[in-house]
Amino acid sequence: MRSLHPALLALHGVLLLGACDGGCVPGEWSSGALLYPHRRPVPSSPPPGARSIELAGDGVTLRGWSYAAKGTRRGALVYLHGVGDNRASSTGVATTFTRHGFDVLAYDSRAHGESDGQYCTYGYHERRDLRAVVSSLPEGPVILLGSSLGASVALQAAPEIPRVRGVAAIAPFSDLRTIAEDRAPAVMGAADIEAGLRHAEQTAGFDVDVVSAARAAARITVPVLLVHGADDTDTPPAHSRRIHAALAGPKELILVRGVGHNQALGADIWRRIERFIIRAAARRGGEP
Repeated sequence: MRSLHPALLALHGVLLLGACDGGCVPGEWSSGALLYPHRRPVPSSPPPGARSIELAGDGVTLRGWSYAAKGTRRGALVYLHGVGDNRASSTGVATTFTRHGFDVLAYDSRAHGESDGQYCTYGYHERRDLRAVVSSLPEGPVILLGSSLGASVALQAAPEIPRVRGVAAIAPFSDLRTIAEDRAPAVMGAADIEAGLRHAEQTAGFDVDVVSAARAAARITVPVLLVHGADDTDTPPAHSRRIHAALAGPKELILVRGVGHNQALGADIWRRIERFIIRAAARRGGEP
């Protein structure tokens, strides 16, 4: 397992807010870094066992790969990547969970990879995309597995999708405002950050303060597994702690010593994630 998942936590340029000479930070500069993540190229051919698909999101077309379960089908697992990443980082996840009887779906988030969409809104529109994607899946339980941005989107969407039986969230941010403040360069003051967020809202047509996995957590009643590097300085583990404290249903938080934001998880942690996902899929709706 160790070699299967190194890319899962690889995030490229999350909320890298820029500054200009002399300490001034125009809102349109900082919001530009926020709204326009790097589009990492997608391999021209899908990996073995995957087929290319198009999905209807919330007013956008999303492009992804679908992997069929092997053996007795347990349900579907939807994989959600991080900022600047794309569906290509799903290959290890697909190898593992198709073997466990899950159909695996991985798609490029809006404004990423080959999917449509001009702006990344960190869950405001992405959670609606995910809701539309899940509605297109065959009957059966659905598990969400996400990393950083994908983890936060999964948590924001989970209470709105009755078919979701569990969420495994790796290194999520608790809310957009806090992670923007955490990642802003030291030269940026509170007024600079606020100006960037306001400009992002006006440009992309969304509400920054609605983007909150911690707020959504209070409405999540299905099991949630949070995994966070204890040495993560990009998205400090306090983000997962806030989400964990707010969760209404069964919950577990694993803080992994010696692991930062951009580092692969060990085989022991992946075994715990696998067990969680298999148990969650077997859970009946309404069970604790």
